[in-house]
Amino acid sequence: MFSFAIAVEAVKQGKRIARSGWNGKGMFVFQRPADTLPSAILSNVKSLPESVKSFLINEDKGSVLFTAYLCMYAADGSIVNGWLASQTDILAEDWTILD
Repeated sequence: MFSFAIAVEAVKQGKRIARSGWNGKGMFVFQRPADTLPSAILSNVKSLPESVKSFLINEDKGSVLFTAYLCMYAADGSIVNGWLASQTDILAEDWTILD
């Protein structure tokens, strides 16, 4: 078992992390890596609202950088984008590295 600091370093390396104290079965956190998308394909990106697509396409900077962020695979099988650790998660010493 590890501290959150060690778990964060593991997740930055592409590993999945979880807490043994979580109630949900099979839950884990992973990092969605940074990605640069060419402006030409932004109209096909389903996760952006049309107003944002229009703005980015009109800016025409050639590409858009999407920064890295944490996601959680939840107990119901959904993926939570932009997962944030609670204070309890940050201070916990029961973090595990799954792979």
